Amino acid sequence: MSDGSRPAQECAGTPQAPGRGAVVVGGGLAGITAALALADAGVHVTLLEGRPRLGGLAFSFRRGELTVDNGQHVYLRCCTAYRWFLDRIEGAALAPLQDRLDVPVVDVDKPAGRRLGRLRRDPLPVPLHLGRSLAAYPHLSLAERAAVGRAALALQGLDPADPALDTQDFGSWLTAHGQSARAVEALWDLVGVATLNAVAGDASLGLAAMVFKTGLLSDPGAADIGWSHVPLGELHDRLARKALDSAGVRTEVRTRVTSISSNENGSWNVQVPGETLHADAVVLAVPQRETHDLLPPGALDDQGRLLDIGTAPILNVHVVYDRKVLAKPFFAALGTPVQWVFDRTDASGLRTGQYLALSQSAAQDEIDTPVADLRDRYLPELERLIPGTRAAVVQDFFVTRERTATFAPTPGVGRLRPGARTKSPGLYLAGAWTATGWPATMESAVRSGVSAADAALSALGRPRPRHLFEFEEAA
Repeated sequence: MSDGSRPAQECAGTPQAPGRGAVVVGGGLAGITAALALADAGVHVTLLEGRPRLGGLAFSFRRGELTVDNGQHVYLRCCTAYRWFLDRIEGAALAPLQDRLDVPVVDVDKPAGRRLGRLRRDPLPVPLHLGRSLAAYPHLSLAERAAVGRAALALQGLDPADPALDTQDFGSWLTAHGQSARAVEALWDLVGVATLNAVAGDASLGLAAMVFKTGLLSDPGAADIGWSHVPLGELHDRLARKALDSAGVRTEVRTRVTSISSNENGSWNVQVPGETLHADAVVLAVPQRETHDLLPPGALDDQGRLLDIGTAPILNVHVVYDRKVLAKPFFAALGTPVQWVFDRTDASGLRTGQYLALSQSAAQDEIDTPVADLRDRYLPELERLIPGTRAAVVQDFFVTRERTATFAPTPGVGRLRPGARTKSPGLYLAGAWTATGWPATMESAVRSGVSAADAALSALGRPRPRHLFEFEEAA
């Protein structure tokens, strides 16, 4: 980038109407979405990202001959905004959904040894779609299965938007509704830890109710699982950048914003090293602490509350074997520290052997554990879970750590999450941590980007693109 200052509309792409346009700060899913939505409405957009690539916390990197995702990211059929995003970047075929929910669940903490169960849906209306699967679920007793059914019906009656639910923790609610410690481990946390990045006792009842009502109790197919069959960088960097280029967005990576400030005429200055960009609208699509540091005084009623939004880590353990050891694309585990195991062989480009990725959410106790200790802990667990690993040779073992992978979905977090609009005209917020009503997921990130773009378009007097994803904005 050259020295000096220039308006944000000076970018490649089709000619647009005069004006300073918009600057989007942050090239994760929220920022990409906001930039695309604004550009599709005819706004000149500059997207600034400090990293050398787009995609935020859902990215890929090279390790020798492998292309490695920093962590396993999945979505559900109910993630309608992220599905819209995949369509918008022409990547839907690369991240297909299951035909129907089917989750193998392996329990190795049994006197009789390893036992396999499944969580599957039938082509029946809610809640009957999971009835047969729950009735046959071998990891719970008959009484526990019946109690789960009663708790699910009670959960269906909750309103996730009720502020009172945000002050309670999900674990206490489950206990009050007859859920045993085993039921929490074998069912509620099996789903909840992966989606909320917190165990039930540490999670807001409001967010947990949203996850289970939307994913399991809204539509029979809502919980069908989708995941990328190519490296995440193919979707969130290459295809996203192609879509941004086609929309006329000027995209600058390795460009860190140092400050933003407003002018008397209502326009904005965005400072990057050696240059000042001018814009009529700015979308901050960066993590909450970075947002706090960039916000001008008075932009929020209590800007310090952003620092009260905690973070939660995710640990990913990567193991490459010299042979194929697992026939399933993924499974969940009980009776072991292992949570979810995914086969990433084809997506990584591995030609021989098999590459498994273990996704360990709510990993506060292990996020700083040395790799050698993690190897000693997890390789024996994989031998217990996957018999084929016992004769296999481990060719590579490595770990990726996201210490601030998500915001912490603790009770009370709802009142801390700001909406897209600030008190400073022309300045908007986006990010999975903002008030989307969802936990920190790819779905939440995309929804936040749409909300920020909607707010900016309204202020700019621009019509909403007809094909833009539609939803009722969270309060």
